Amino acid sequence: MILNFFQYSFLVKALIAGSLLAIITGLLGVFLVLRKLSLIGDGLSHVSFGAVALGLLLGVYPYYISLPLTVLASFLVFRLMSKAKIYGDTAIGIISAAGVSLGVIIASLAGGFNVDLFSYLFGSLLAVSMMEIYFLLILTTVTIYFIVYNYRALFALSFDESSAKTMGLKTDKLNRLILILLALTVAAAVKAVGVMLVSALLILPAASALQRTLSFKKTLLRSVFFALLSVIFGLLASVGFNLPTGASIVVAGLFIFIINYLLRS
Repeated sequence: MILNFFQYSFLVKALIAGSLLAIITGLLGVFLVLRKLSLIGDGLSHVSFGAVALGLLLGVYPYYISLPLTVLASFLVFRLMSKAKIYGDTAIGIISAAGVSLGVIIASLAGGFNVDLFSYLFGSLLAVSMMEIYFLLILTTVTIYFIVYNYRALFALSFDESSAKTMGLKTDKLNRLILILLALTVAAAVKAVGVMLVSALLILPAASALQRTLSFKKTLLRSVFFALLSVIFGLLASVGFNLPTGASIVVAGLFIFIINYLLRS
């Protein structure tokens, strides 16, 4: 089955796109889990769903609507947390509820959930295009550069933001940059694993890596490794047993987490 896998260009493209997405979510997920903001991916995915519905209603390629609106929503979450004195989970809940509600309203105006919109709910990694792969490649490069260049500052920010601010680090700027990268990642991941599952791709690999006592750098690398394993095994299971791709990837990540938890115990 593995040999036959590489005979089909759409499967190779799915593997490349999924691997690039795994690198990004594996890295960003660690920072989100440590800062107890892991569900922000879920909130932004709901906003992305509303943006996709708007794009389909207007007859515009959904990426063109989803990317800017999801980035805008990430800034709104940050503003609610910093200016409105609202806890992170509350701000995420507000944005999430607004996004999914607008998506449902727009879908109803368009005459209900059509096939295209339904595919964004549960993902369609096997239908990924070359343009989306190029976007993921650029986003992966930018994410790696951002983390390597700001590694020490991000380390301090992840464990104690107040102390990091006292040390003179520009925490607000770092938070905005992380949210921009996250918003772009979520907008891309919605096509791959779907609105319902995108937060799992951000949480499970990082949670698996954090089951062991490791250095921060090793935790980041292990999170990426587990994310890659989830994509590879999930994609193979999807093709071999004719299962939904996005759900298979998330279930593979869940098994990896359970194994790491049992080994830790």
